[in-house]
Amino acid sequence: MNGHAHAVVDGAFATLTVMWFGMMAAMMAPTAWPWVRAYHRFSGAQRGTEIVATTQFAAGYLLAWLAYALGAALLQRGLQRTALMEPSGDVVVPHAAALIFLVAGIYQFAPLKRACLTHCRTPLGYFLTRWIDGPIGALRMGVHHGLFCVGCCWALMATAFAVGAMNLWWMTALGIVALLEQTTPHGELLRRALGAAFLVAGLCEVGLITYN
Repeated sequence: MNGHAHAVVDGAFATLTVMWFGMMAAMMAPTAWPWVRAYHRFSGAQRGTEIVATTQFAAGYLLAWLAYALGAALLQRGLQRTALMEPSGDVVVPHAAALIFLVAGIYQFAPLKRACLTHCRTPLGYFLTRWIDGPIGALRMGVHHGLFCVGCCWALMATAFAVGAMNLWWMTALGIVALLEQTTPHGELLRRALGAAFLVAGLCEVGLITYN
């Protein structure tokens, strides 16, 4: 039985990657839409082939999140082989969950998080200053923006390991939070509030572990 379970885990990497990529694509679609729309308008004015160029831009964006999905799937498969993940295979043990929440909370206040969030909130400014013509240019800009988006949201998405990677309610909530952070006037306030909430959650986990 143990050998069979081990084989299942070994063969699950592709499935996990598809699962993570599908979740990331669905969750980030509303956040990416203003960028795709802005690129579509710019590419139409510049090239006259806006549909093809916009598709290439979106593909570059998705490539960045595919890289994240590969990393998340690799991490989950690794955790499934250790004592750090519960038998369900999609949520870590309490002390690991505490660490994840604390890291996510600290990252919300990090300069890199602020820089990535600033980028994600200003598509017009980015296209006006960093435009690259041609098919390769569209792909490169898509990847470049996607990396900023991953930089903005990777810690948010990593909290799924603490709550459950298959928890659709949590993943939906994270998608909404990412959208509000990047597109609303109060995104900076939400960034700080969310960081504080994650820190409190992490400390509560530590308290429960200590008490038990």
